[in-house]
Amino acid sequence: MEITPTSATAPRQPVTAPEPQEDGEGLSSDFETFLLMLTTQMQNQDPLNPLESSEFAVQLATFSGVEQQVKTNDLLASLLSGLASSGMAQMASWIGREVRTDGPAAFDGTPLTLYPNLGDDGSTASLIVTDATGSVVSRSDLGNSDAVVWAGVGSEGTPLPPGLYRFEVENRSNGTVASTTTVEHYETVSEVRAGPEGSQLVLSGGAEIPAADILSVRDIPES
Repeated sequence: MEITPTSATAPRQPVTAPEPQEDGEGLSSDFETFLLMLTTQMQNQDPLNPLESSEFAVQLATFSGVEQQVKTNDLLASLLSGLASSGMAQMASWIGREVRTDGPAAFDGTPLTLYPNLGDDGSTASLIVTDATGSVVSRSDLGNSDAVVWAGVGSEGTPLPPGLYRFEVENRSNGTVASTTTVEHYETVSEVRAGPEGSQLVLSGGAEIPAADILSVRDIPES
């Protein structure tokens, strides 16, 4: 009987993992790449010392967890972006109106109306004015008035140049500083910006402050 030889079984060709996907091509393609690489690892493992199936399960679970975390982070970023846009839309009506803040005030030579928060312990209060560099340029005694007019005059009695100035109240008791409190003023909003920490307001004098620091909003009083 004639026996016809059969051809030898073709050798198994190794599976080559594809090149890593570029960022932004989607988690689905990355997951398919991971599965293909996992299959390649199984096919080419040492038959005398194979990996435990639990190890493959751990790898798969780890990748799935990372995939879910990335999706969650993307969703949170989208929600935060939407909230920021919504907040800016609501504050668009503030542009051209005055807001009350205890941040830096812009002085252009016109006297500023200030609203000091005086201490409630009966101490002596002084208005401390600092310039943009943090240097004290004026120190004057305050009465018990809820509002004072600052004319932009320095400690030497000379006019101060235009710029941004900060104000605070120094409350003294028995010759020592008991506390410091804030001073508020009104300034016009010229722009609303989105920042990494929330919406920011740009005031007419150039100062930029967080929207969360605004104490009140009002229309510009008629002169």
